[in-house]
Amino acid sequence: MEIAAQLVTSFIASAAFGILFNAPKNVLIQCGFNGMAGWIVYFLLVQEGMDSVPATILAAMLVAIISRFFSKRYKTPIIIFNVSGIIPLVPGGMAYNAMRSFVQHDYINAVQYSAKVMLLAGGIAMGLMFSEVINQIIIKTTGKKKRTQL
Repeated sequence: MEIAAQLVTSFIASAAFGILFNAPKNVLIQCGFNGMAGWIVYFLLVQEGMDSVPATILAAMLVAIISRFFSKRYKTPIIIFNVSGIIPLVPGGMAYNAMRSFVQHDYINAVQYSAKVMLLAGGIAMGLMFSEVINQIIIKTTGKKKRTQL
């Protein structure tokens, strides 16, 4: 039952952010699916005992792969799917706790929360980057190059 709740809430969060991000109406379902897929991978990996940083990297890689597929399939800029897809992975609650700890002069917890937020944010960036690097390697090794017309 918990997994179903995670699936539904992550889908709604991603699709709703797609609305805020002015994504075209015909791709809001795909935006929601992308975020849901990334979040459920993260959730299941953490449940199995993996640390949250590598789980975030793997989930962000999946989001980037799905984003590329949807971008080509629906002829929409990839950024729409990337941004909507990573929303569930963003450590907003932890960033809030870090700022609250700073305000309350609890600097030990504040630094711990801040370090974790930076690691998770870096994990998101690394996952998106690794996926793009792997994609570029595949394109170059298979010889599929885009032709430019002058």
